[in-house]
Amino acid sequence: MLIAITAMALLAGAFGLLLGYASVRFHVEGDPIADQIDALLPQTQCGQCGYPGCRPYAEAVAKGEAEINLCVPGGETVMVSLADLLGRDPVPVEGGEAKPKAVAWIDPQECIGCTLCLQACPVDAILGAAKQLHVVLREECTGCELCLPPCPVDCIHMHPIATDLKTWKWPYPGTRPVAASAPTQVAAN
Repeated sequence: MLIAITAMALLAGAFGLLLGYASVRFHVEGDPIADQIDALLPQTQCGQCGYPGCRPYAEAVAKGEAEINLCVPGGETVMVSLADLLGRDPVPVEGGEAKPKAVAWIDPQECIGCTLCLQACPVDAILGAAKQLHVVLREECTGCELCLPPCPVDCIHMHPIATDLKTWKWPYPGTRPVAASAPTQVAAN
């Protein structure tokens, strides 16, 4: 009996050492392209792309299973960055015209403290407790609008972010069609 236990212990130790060596020797860190794609995404974790977060979307794009134009919060800027990284042609962003950046605001007169918005916020930008007033942290809100549908009293509104030096971005060339204008005539005085 002692010989069997010793043999099993030696076999277990040998297989453990073999597995340890194999895990070090053949360890895969992850997909570096997916890491680069994930770094370009806005990290809103909003799910508007059809994936549960930015990392799963990045992995799908890296594998060629998803298009580069599904990130609505990132808009055209992220899509062009992804196209440059992957060597693809830019395509229009899914969801049509980009909406202006906005943050959620909770009307204190209407909020009933149901906590449904707390559960829906992917970045924990809403603070509050049950049957108490909730508030949105403007600096943390990504504007994903996931808190709007669960609110039973519609007390959450999106307020556009004013364009200033911190929020203004240079528009990508060629994104807006140039309106054809008729030649102007100079009136002789």
